[in-house]
Amino acid sequence: MDIRVSVFDDNSALRDSLSYLISGTPGYVIAGTYPDGNKVLDHMRHDTTDVVLMDIDMPGLSGIEATALIKTHFPNVNVLILTSYDDSDKVFAAIQSGATGYLLKKTSPAKILEAITDVNQGGAPMNASIARKVLDFFREKRSDVANEYDLSLREREVLGCLVKGDSYKMIAERCYISMGTVCTHISSIYKKLHVNSKSEAVAKAIRERLVGSM
Repeated sequence: MDIRVSVFDDNSALRDSLSYLISGTPGYVIAGTYPDGNKVLDHMRHDTTDVVLMDIDMPGLSGIEATALIKTHFPNVNVLILTSYDDSDKVFAAIQSGATGYLLKKTSPAKILEAITDVNQGGAPMNASIARKVLDFFREKRSDVANEYDLSLREREVLGCLVKGDSYKMIAERCYISMGTVCTHISSIYKKLHVNSKSEAVAKAIRERLVGSM
């Protein structure tokens, strides 16, 4: 089944470029392209979407605010932030708003398509420099709040994999456990953290530094 992609960006040239790339590649369909996020919920209701490519800075509603609205009303839609800003504050704000992945606009077309597929299959792609900043953030200081959730060592390891963007299959391979066991651990993590989705779990892990160096 084709992956339906919507693009939100105020740069018309980039919108056209992404539209041409996506619509011209087998397995992908453009659901819609928009210059801003001011009517994001109307667009989401009207144009069935699997993955959203979301710019951060747009006139009116910011991409971070638009992402939060999408994830609140359409939790199954994956939002992939595509921006020129290599800024940790914006990265964390985007992830905390529910973004599933983050790429810089200078990312190659092939890598953008790869990221769309990855995020649609349960991954959470990030530009290497951004992923490094996220990991550095975790290494700086781990809050004792992790203990309050009573996460086991294995659950913290699985949660750390989710934060790094690993798919369930990758977690199973990395931790030498079955896919069923991965799902069991993730279900337990959701329950202990009082969240209902991967994006919520990742956001909470980042905000509260739950998966520092172990």
